Amino acid sequence: MISGDSIVALSSGRLPAGVAVLRISGRNTRFVVETIAGGMVKPRSAVLRRFRAPDGTVLDNGLVLFFPGPASFTGEDVAEFHVHGGRAVVARMLETIAGFDGVRHAEPGEFTRRAFFNGKVDLVETEALADLVNAETEAQRRFAILNAGGAQSALYLGWRRRLIHARAMIEAEIDFADEDDVPGSVSDTVWSDARSMISEIDRHIAGFHAAEIIRDGFEVVILGAPNAGKSSLFNALARRDAAIVTDEPGTTRDLLEVVLDLRGLRVRLTDTAGLREAPGKIETIGIEKARAKADRADLLLLLEDAANPKDTGPLSMSAPSLRVATKLDLLDKRAPHDLAGRYEFGISVIDGTGVERLLAEIGRRAAEAAGDSGDILPSRLRHVELLDAANRHLHRAADERMAQELRAEELRLAAERLGRIVGAVDVEDLLDVIFSQFCIGK
Repeated sequence: MISGDSIVALSSGRLPAGVAVLRISGRNTRFVVETIAGGMVKPRSAVLRRFRAPDGTVLDNGLVLFFPGPASFTGEDVAEFHVHGGRAVVARMLETIAGFDGVRHAEPGEFTRRAFFNGKVDLVETEALADLVNAETEAQRRFAILNAGGAQSALYLGWRRRLIHARAMIEAEIDFADEDDVPGSVSDTVWSDARSMISEIDRHIAGFHAAEIIRDGFEVVILGAPNAGKSSLFNALARRDAAIVTDEPGTTRDLLEVVLDLRGLRVRLTDTAGLREAPGKIETIGIEKARAKADRADLLLLLEDAANPKDTGPLSMSAPSLRVATKLDLLDKRAPHDLAGRYEFGISVIDGTGVERLLAEIGRRAAEAAGDSGDILPSRLRHVELLDAANRHLHRAADERMAQELRAEELRLAAERLGRIVGAVDVEDLLDVIFSQFCIGK
């Protein structure tokens, strides 16, 4: 599919910059290059040219590259102008290119949308490209690269091909049971494979939480009584004064969050209001928020002032936790092993005792929860929902009490759900949502 309009956008980073990359795609690309660069250039070779407007005005000196379709990112003719990254230079270049007949500024995600419609990427690869652009940690980068390379799509399409083949075999058995060239009975093989696929999909779905940790972060929540040292630890781990620290109970009344990069993983650390009985009205709201956040956490840090322990009231948290003794510097040289039976860690943010060891343990637990970022995992909730739907149809198809015709239809419905994940069947209702998340120029 070749669009009527050509599109242009800044495809590099924020201005000003040393170099800016302007990308154009569409049927008018060749004419724009010939006009601005003073002639055509060799495909896929960077050529230094002086760029001029149609009236001969010099715009800049830079590199131009031309990628003829269909062997390009979008499947159309594509060109890139590498110019000096000043705001005025880029603005004039964009103004000039968009001034050609049939050329307009691109909308968010429009280059990738064209790549999808021209069969260059599927929906899963499209989502992975968005993840790659937004990747902040090494684990996110590796995960996005794997999916952008087609590993996730290959898994889903492989399951879909098996279902289509199974359905064909069942329907052949139904329609041509008396023919010599149809195997005597393929049912046992087909339904055995269907049951195997149910187990495979279940195992794959179980990896979604690990994918969430890689993409969104490992949730660590700090809990404890007022003045237990929560905000001091929060600041120490954040390596900046992100939270106000005072001796007054109830200083922290809302959730404070900072993002850490530990062992290449995104870790979200949250400081919470001190847990205590009979607080004020505003503080009560903060405590309720703290408990709600703890319910969704991957790891809890339960802090207690080792020199002055205070009761936090009942804690009914399901997440794994570490009990941490704080303010070791106030213990007047009491031996640390006196605390060993009550706490997993002892720390002092004043002299740094135990802080790095605690940070290392958080990183270890995050890495353990995320698993191997090279694993093939469902990377979106919509994938999980469609995989669940496919498995429900497979469970019904495996029901031996149903007629073969109805079981074959359940196989078709399961294959359709898998096809929707990669965009192999109608997904028009999803496209605006997916591509609107891209930046302009991608």
